[in-house]
Amino acid sequence: MSTPIRVLLADDQDLVRVGLRIILESEDGIEVVGEARNGREAVTLGRELAPDVICMDVQMPELDGLEATRQLLREGTAAGILILTTFDRDDYLFAALEAGASGFVLKNSSPESLVDAVQVVARGDALLSPDVTRRVIESFARRPAAPATAPAGIKAPAGVKAPAGEPTPTLTPAPELDALTDREREVLELLAAGRSNAEIARELYLGEATVKTHVSKILQKLGLRDRIQAVVFAYETGVAVPGRP
Repeated sequence: MSTPIRVLLADDQDLVRVGLRIILESEDGIEVVGEARNGREAVTLGRELAPDVICMDVQMPELDGLEATRQLLREGTAAGILILTTFDRDDYLFAALEAGASGFVLKNSSPESLVDAVQVVARGDALLSPDVTRRVIESFARRPAAPATAPAGIKAPAGVKAPAGEPTPTLTPAPELDALTDREREVLELLAAGRSNAEIARELYLGEATVKTHVSKILQKLGLRDRIQAVVFAYETGVAVPGRP
């Protein structure tokens, strides 16, 4: 018998936590091991209980879910953090991704979607839905200009100019990219376009297992946590360009 997925729930509303517990524990192989009523409790229980997945609300008293996520990841938690919110807003989405969350699910999603999200994150994968990918791409496409300076290793996307009156950025590609093979770079570009492993396999005439291996090597070489970070990295470094197929 396989070990159940250990889940910690963090939400300040009692009824929401009860509902989430009922949904998750109705599925074989998932066990809710604790409940937190605020972000500070989420950090404490995340340390003490060592869950596989933390379902984290965004807006909570004492410490919000995004800061709780940042603290847990700084401490090296092995848990995948799934952000749950009623707010379908880009600022929450990108703040969650920037904080290092492995997924983002709206509370009005179906019970099946929640269960699937927990299982995906527990496997160590990121919940990178087509909608999330599209919004990441659109966010970069809306950026009219790059700053005149940027952190080392970040290149302004192709065609992006500095604000009027400021020097054009002379930024260099992230050195980590040199470690990628040509095939891995192709896979990274397709990841950034929102392709699934199956779609990448079909496009490059590879097996899905081979694609999965390429993705793992890309994350390892670039020092990235998951596919979501890979997408953001690809656009930040100019590997992928908004509007390019």
